[in-house]
This record gives sequence, structure tokens and C-alpha cells, in this order.
Amino acid sequence: QVQLVESGGGLVQAGGSLRLSCAASGSIFSVNAMGWYRQPPGKQRELVAAVTSGGSTNYADSVKGRFTISGDNVKNTVYLQMNSLKPEDTAVYYCNFATGWLRRDYWGQGTQVTVSS
Repeated sequence: QVQLVESGGGLVQAGGSLRLSCAASGSIFSVNAMGWYRQPPGKQRELVAAVTSGGSTNYADSVKGRFTISGDNVKNTVYLQMNSLKPEDTAVYYCNFATGWLRRDYWGQGTQVTVSS
């Protein structure tokens, strides 16, 4: 079975940086896009960034210029480099792999990112 394992979360001071990683174990096929979502306390889950298998990227307005998403299709791994972190970035971050096979989505377990001021 496919499992997405996240790492890299933690506590950081405002202005600092973190790098999140998400790697798929097991066999996964027909990955169309990889992305990162986040859910702040008491709020809806929202898309942070996504990258397609062709290399196109998309970012939420709130993170443009600060976050960078990248993917490795061979290793089935997606990364999120987060710079200039702000307290409002505090959330649980989830990675997502979107596949064309039965339109199945896979989700990571979530990793906590806390930014203090």
C-alpha cells in the first residue's frame, strides 16, 4: 500500500526557515500533481502550493515569494522550502499526491509548523 511520510516540521521564530519533505513509500502510479495544504487552528484546509508532473507550479497569494515547491518524480518526493516565515503560517501541513488512476488522492499524516513572534 502507498503511504506518504512527511518530515521537517517544527517550531521556528518569525523570519526563519523550514523545509518540509514528503516521500511516497510503495508503488504509486499516474501522479499528475503533488502539493501542500495547510490547516490553521480553527480554519479550513487550504492549498499552499502545487507542482504538476510537467513542472508547472502554483502558489497561494499569501506565500508567493516566500515558499518554493519542488518535486522529484523519480523518488516520488515533494518538498516545500519555507522562508521568511510568519506567525500566520502556523498550521498543520499536509502533502498530497493527485493521481489520474481512478482520480485517487493520497495524503500525508500532517506535520505541525509553529512560527513564534
